Amino acid sequence: MEAVKRRIKMTVAYDGSAYAGWQLQRDVASVQGVLEESLGKLVGAEVRVNGSGRTDRGVHARGQVAHADVTTRMSEKSLLMGLNATLPPDVRVLSLVKARPDFDARRSAHGKEYRYFVWNDRQILPDRRLYAAHVYGDLDLERMREGAKRFVGTHNFASFCANPHRKIGSTVRIVTAVTISKRGKEITFSVKGGGFLYKQVRSMVGFLLRIGAGEDAPEAVTELLDTAQPRTARVPSAPAQGLFLWKVWYRSVTPKEVAHEA
Repeated sequence: MEAVKRRIKMTVAYDGSAYAGWQLQRDVASVQGVLEESLGKLVGAEVRVNGSGRTDRGVHARGQVAHADVTTRMSEKSLLMGLNATLPPDVRVLSLVKARPDFDARRSAHGKEYRYFVWNDRQILPDRRLYAAHVYGDLDLERMREGAKRFVGTHNFASFCANPHRKIGSTVRIVTAVTISKRGKEITFSVKGGGFLYKQVRSMVGFLLRIGAGEDAPEAVTELLDTAQPRTARVPSAPAQGLFLWKVWYRSVTPKEVAHEA
């Protein structure tokens, strides 16, 4: 079989505990780096893997999406099997399909969901310590839900993001849903929207936790959105280990695939 050049779309899950984040960085391990290394060995050439977005040090993913251009005789099924045979056990490619030539994991995305997990008890189970933030004080779910509703819509999220140390455009973003559920000692925050600023979700959750602890009022969310001033210590960033990139939606990837569900 002759080698064929094509663009592939991968859905990737990873435990971010051992990585400096998604993005390739010099002298430190990154998720993008291990994917590029494994894929390059399989196809016998240097490959650039492009993700739907960056995740920070210690942040995890169930549904990160990435694309790459490869020239190989291997089928998509063989590439998938080969990657998972050579990748470290904390990174897995859940699916790998041929994509349209113009598909772009970041630019083609039209929606994302992040989930943030909190363990609310005096002690945290050892197997949850890397995958949930530990909050041992009482949290008022109804107060947090009232605050969460105020994030929904088109707002300037300048007060709920950190300086990414790179040039960005507008700090206006669209949030389509924020829900909070509880099962046993675990509280799950789900945040959906068209796209997010640097540390926006962690800042939103951090402030909702302040509201749940009685340190601020639900109405303060509206106040901060309306003032749109740079973030201060009043809006803490929730710890990285509780955050998961959960889903990325696309209008069209291949003729048979419209969206990714993690």
